[in-house]
Amino acid sequence: MSDTTDSTAFDSGHFRTIMGHFPTGVTVVTAMSPDVDGTGPQPVGFTMGSFTSVSLDPPLVGFLPQLGSSTMDGIEASSSFCVNVLSDQQSDLCWKFAKSGTDDTRFSGVDWHAAPSGSPILDRAVAWIDCSVEQIHTMGDHLFVLGRVGALDADADHDGEPPVPLLFFKGSLGGFEAAG
Repeated sequence: MSDTTDSTAFDSGHFRTIMGHFPTGVTVVTAMSPDVDGTGPQPVGFTMGSFTSVSLDPPLVGFLPQLGSSTMDGIEASSSFCVNVLSDQQSDLCWKFAKSGTDDTRFSGVDWHAAPSGSPILDRAVAWIDCSVEQIHTMGDHLFVLGRVGALDADADHDGEPPVPLLFFKGSLGGFEAAG
């Protein structure tokens, strides 16, 4: 039996590969960063696969950004955020908001409108969940951001048809349609 407490023997690359076998939805978490340089509030956002429902009563959700994220600094300063669940037609937004060092251009050419908190709702997202920041905890090399849900909606096309969400699985993106 191996000693699992020895961190030097742990293979983080293998861990990442195995965790890639768990499909996740793809979201873009957005906020309006407060005016820090005299140009007015600016939209900020990043791609987030680690998003989850936490509680129904009270309504809470959470996501886990990496420590040191400048985007997270803007979200924390705004004290609110909106989780945008991407559709299978929005893989371009997944990659656009995932690139580091592109904070100033992420919203270039992206259509959006304001959620009740003012956070950006990306047009044609499958669903959006508007939240206030409830708590932030450090968890290893990530933060756990807990948000209280204030407003939410789905069916971006307003046609009553079920949307097709974007999924991330083993390093690739694809859609999912429910059977039955």
